[in-house]
Amino acid sequence: MRPADLAHEHGLSTQAVRNYEDEGILPPAERSDTGYRRYTEAHAQALRAFLALRHGYGHQTSAAILRAAHRPDQATMFRLIDQAHADLLHERRTLDEVAAALDALSADPAPTENSTAAMTIGALAHRVGIHPASLRKWEAAGILRPHRDRATGYRVYPPDVVRDAHVTNQLRRGGYPLPRIKLFIDHLRAAGDSPDLADVLDEWQARLTHRGHAMLTGGAHLATYLALLTERDTAAAKRE
Repeated sequence: MRPADLAHEHGLSTQAVRNYEDEGILPPAERSDTGYRRYTEAHAQALRAFLALRHGYGHQTSAAILRAAHRPDQATMFRLIDQAHADLLHERRTLDEVAAALDALSADPAPTENSTAAMTIGALAHRVGIHPASLRKWEAAGILRPHRDRATGYRVYPPDVVRDAHVTNQLRRGGYPLPRIKLFIDHLRAAGDSPDLADVLDEWQARLTHRGHAMLTGGAHLATYLALLTERDTAAAKRE
């Protein structure tokens, strides 16, 4: 096969195929007497596997998986796969925790009888179970937007910021870095009230489901490719 044959199947450029070989995503191709690359069905399946894996694992991890397969280094290859699945499960659990936190806040949005009352930094820190310094750190990161009391200049936290603090705490417990939490809180803030928040969580769940399905599909293509490598190595051993 020529580079163009592999490229045509996926709508790629021939240069992209060459680049994938140079990156180790495809195994080295044999060369003709005139120096042209000659690909086989194994190369075609390696490309199918990489492009399918990329939807679920991302470009960098998928490339690392294929390079490990070519060394061959199955321990590293399966460690990369296992870690990606563990990360997906971790995110699913975080989503569950965030949904539970939002449900709890909907049932009991504030610690006082007045559900519209703002909270002081000390009261909010006590309610969330963190140190006030954490609230100030989240504010500095752009996650929380407390108001200032006009008379005293002290921070006050209205109910929507209380919600953001609860969700931020759940995400921090789940291991999320502050920049990613800011993106999610910005999304929640733009969504508005509970019906829209439910849509945000549904979209998050849909993304996780899509990624999980993509991992399954990519895994099937990878298994086919590994079988081709085994057949190739077995045939080479017999020739020796």
